[in-house]
Amino acid sequence: MKRLKDIDYKIISELIKNSKLSDRKLAKVVGVSQPTISRKRARFEREGLLDYTAIPDFEKFGFEIMAFSFYSWTPEANKEFAQNREEILKKLSAFLSMHPNVFFSSNGRGFGMERMMISIHKSYTDYVKLMNDVKEEWGMYVNKSNSFIVSLKEDVVGRRLSFKHLGEILSRER
Repeated sequence: MKRLKDIDYKIISELIKNSKLSDRKLAKVVGVSQPTISRKRARFEREGLLDYTAIPDFEKFGFEIMAFSFYSWTPEANKEFAQNREEILKKLSAFLSMHPNVFFSSNGRGFGMERMMISIHKSYTDYVKLMNDVKEEWGMYVNKSNSFIVSLKEDVVGRRLSFKHLGEILSRER
């Protein structure tokens, strides 16, 4: 991957704020030619720097809960992961493909935990089912777990889930 230039950051930050911008309009906003935008956008997509998706208002689609779940592994699990990394990753991939409501899962550190996932649910029952599936499939590896559950019906939301704010940060930092 080529090193990003200031203009690349400007283009990407504008696309994060509004991915529906046409190349012509984006060129006007950024101050370059439309062919330059088309060429750079194609490169960003090819290199995986950009992936377009819409973030719906989950509540309007019937989702009531967003859950942030955290896990710590047993010492035995860490050994097994080190020895059978590819096999464990295949198992994780298969598990996640069966649970499309999990939209992020990764290793990390914090709160004495080493793994986390973010999921959305139409009901608390749906959330409990996922947690039971996690326990059944991964329970032998989990030392402890904890979840932070957000009601999507709550009327006190400081900021809705959106990446537009990230676009603002990128445009200010460059």
